[in-house]
Amino acid sequence: MKKPSGTALGLTLLLAWGSGPAAGLTEQPAAPAAEFRARVVSVGDGDSLRVNAGDKQLTIRLACIDAPELAQVPWGQQSRSYLQQRLPRGQEVTVQPHTIDRYGRTVAVLISDININLVMVEDGQAFAYRRYLSSCEAREYLEAEYRASRHRYGVWQQEGGITRPWDFRRERHSHTPSSAESIRLYRAP
Repeated sequence: MKKPSGTALGLTLLLAWGSGPAAGLTEQPAAPAAEFRARVVSVGDGDSLRVNAGDKQLTIRLACIDAPELAQVPWGQQSRSYLQQRLPRGQEVTVQPHTIDRYGRTVAVLISDININLVMVEDGQAFAYRRYLSSCEAREYLEAEYRASRHRYGVWQQEGGITRPWDFRRERHSHTPSSAESIRLYRAP
């Protein structure tokens, strides 16, 4: 029997992580699959994109960072545009998986000619995501963020930086009415 290549084995393990009942519920604390090569299909925002790996299309969430939400005008769109420039459609990348998140996305570091995740922070297009830095080179990300803030790049053009994406999501979510509240709000008198 032929032994699968590292890429094929990594892709098989990666796809297996995304299946099963718990795939959409919580991060899976399994050992990461081997790195593999893929081609960029599209960029969703400043920290997520789709890639083709062989005959499979995967959604990648960039590990270690958190980019502004698209609703954080104009920062979210600027971050997305920056990632699109760095990783144009068809660009080949090396995917270094960390885990699978609760949405079934592969959380990974992407390497083109450089560590894209780190460059997003270094150039002020994303923040070091402190909540998840334990699986990353935390010091590198924090130092990159510090340099970006000192030079006032990207999100740091505003004194102290913009509202952090995790705070923005929490605030936005806390102001969203529940289903019962929505029914009351939109019920005709």
